[in-house]
Amino acid sequence: MVIRDMVFDDISFVADIEKACSLTPWDATGLLTYMLRDDTIFLVADDDPPPADVDPDDYEPDILGYVGLLMVPYESDILNITVRTEARRRGVATALLREIIRRAPSHGVTVVHLEVRESGLPARRLYEKMGFRVDGVRKNYYTGPREDAVLMTLDLTEAEEEENG
Repeated sequence: MVIRDMVFDDISFVADIEKACSLTPWDATGLLTYMLRDDTIFLVADDDPPPADVDPDDYEPDILGYVGLLMVPYESDILNITVRTEARRRGVATALLREIIRRAPSHGVTVVHLEVRESGLPARRLYEKMGFRVDGVRKNYYTGPREDAVLMTLDLTEAEEEENG
């Protein structure tokens, strides 16, 4: 598996993952709209990257999941992270999060925020393992079904200080 920048040819694969795995899926137009922005980073986990000698036009990726990050000065928000059902529990989400967090400081980001469904216990455990802390709740944030969002934050300066001891 390789974590790489999402390219336009990946959009239909990612939209299919969204449709199959998300309660409120993004469509290809929504993905494209965010991808075209200068203040976002989108990464995919590709299980079958092309060899160097293969023409990219002859290559069909095996996208396992993706993550999107929206950046504003010094802060960012994980827009979405979705992994194909059959690829879960293989470390895909962890690898995507690690890479987006690794890249964020080079864009001036020092804080990463996200929202997660209150019932999303596996996701919440992952975020906590990655150093995110709960810092609030948004009542009835999600629809279909209606549910509160748990707000979580990762302060990259604190994480770096802990790493460097």
